[in-house]
Amino acid sequence: MTGRQLIPVGILAVAAGIGLTRAATRGDDGFIAEAGTLSAFEVRVGDCFDDGAFMGNEVQDIPAVPCAAPHDNEVYATFDMPGDEWPGDDAADQLAMAECYDRFKAAIGTPYENSVIDFTTMYPSER
Repeated sequence: MTGRQLIPVGILAVAAGIGLTRAATRGDDGFIAEAGTLSAFEVRVGDCFDDGAFMGNEVQDIPAVPCAAPHDNEVYATFDMPGDEWPGDDAADQLAMAECYDRFKAAIGTPYENSVIDFTTMYPSER
């Protein structure tokens, strides 16, 4: 994963309050097998995690959990930002929102406007 990859995340209406301090582990299938922290730059489509990741402006680690466990979020797509120059925070935010919206129906199976599921984004800072 590049440092400029955008990660759309589906917000699910299930809550779990798990405090995690150890690293998440993946099974042979590549999915999260044991809950723990996961670098935001290592998330993959299909990874599940809880809302604790969005407690500040900059996300470095997310509280990953197996998708079979209760969770708040699931990564439904990742994509790279175009170009070689940082487009600025506003442009990165707009791109992330547009790309997440465009991928929503294919990932969730329902158009965003008809879904009870919301999405949020994670995207890199210029740093």
